[in-house]
Amino acid sequence: MKDYLYTICIILAVIIAYNFPQFFLEFNGTKSSVLILPMLQIIMFGMGTTVSADDFAQVFKSPESVFIGTVCHFVFMPLLGFVIAHLFNFPVEIAAGILLIGCCPSGLASNVMCMIAKANVALSVTITTISTLLAPFLTPLLMKFLGGGLIEINFWNMVWDITKIVIIPIGFGYILNQFFGDLSKKLQKILPYLSMIGIGVVIVVVTASGQKSLQAVGGMLIMAVLMHNIGGYFLGYTSAKLLKMSEQDCRTVALEVGMQNAGLASGLANQLGKIATLGLAAALFGPIMNATGSMLSSWWSRKPPVAS
Repeated sequence: MKDYLYTICIILAVIIAYNFPQFFLEFNGTKSSVLILPMLQIIMFGMGTTVSADDFAQVFKSPESVFIGTVCHFVFMPLLGFVIAHLFNFPVEIAAGILLIGCCPSGLASNVMCMIAKANVALSVTITTISTLLAPFLTPLLMKFLGGGLIEINFWNMVWDITKIVIIPIGFGYILNQFFGDLSKKLQKILPYLSMIGIGVVIVVVTASGQKSLQAVGGMLIMAVLMHNIGGYFLGYTSAKLLKMSEQDCRTVALEVGMQNAGLASGLANQLGKIATLGLAAALFGPIMNATGSMLSSWWSRKPPVAS
């Protein structure tokens, strides 16, 4: 049960925020949405403290695997999000939120799931790092190209939003890890817990803010998000298998493609002032991907990969 405890807590938090949104919308007259940006920056700073030169060295050790995993991620998830967004008759901004989650990089949760699944953790960390560093350019570009017909996208504003949410905090974390290793190791003991709390806060705030929209489309949106998430696992694993990658790497690509940085999507929705609509898919994607990722990884953990 310990592998599912955090996911269960997040799901319970979402249920509470959905049923009692008034308690999560503001505190002492201040909108709770102001917490989203600093929470995400703390999460990304924590990621930066774990990044080392070895992560980039993996690019040169197995460039084909890193390239395939990254390309699959930024091809399959945006296109799948585009198809699903147009398949359901959602309001425009909610449909755009499905596409937004598809255009974001892979999330940190995929690294944990790869460890449980006996996949290639080094490759997972590298793909997550590379896709995150590419996000300031690729996420706005994909949203402009695929989502321009749904909502207005200001390319350079989104570039800056992602830079301040992701790149700057990761940069500070990386510098700390490189030059102040002892302090970085001490922080690494508490930052994962702060990150878990931060993710929970973001999901709860988005759920409470979008409660009215969820009442109208909740069931269908859950189905759409589930299709997006599971479709990512399937397309990632299948494509890696067709390219004759090892079983370990196939599992890695599956989890990297299917698991998104839902926090970043929520942060971008908040920066655009559309947290109650554009951010809904991301708020659901987070707990759903953790639940499905935990189940898939636990199943794979009982089936050790056979060396090819």
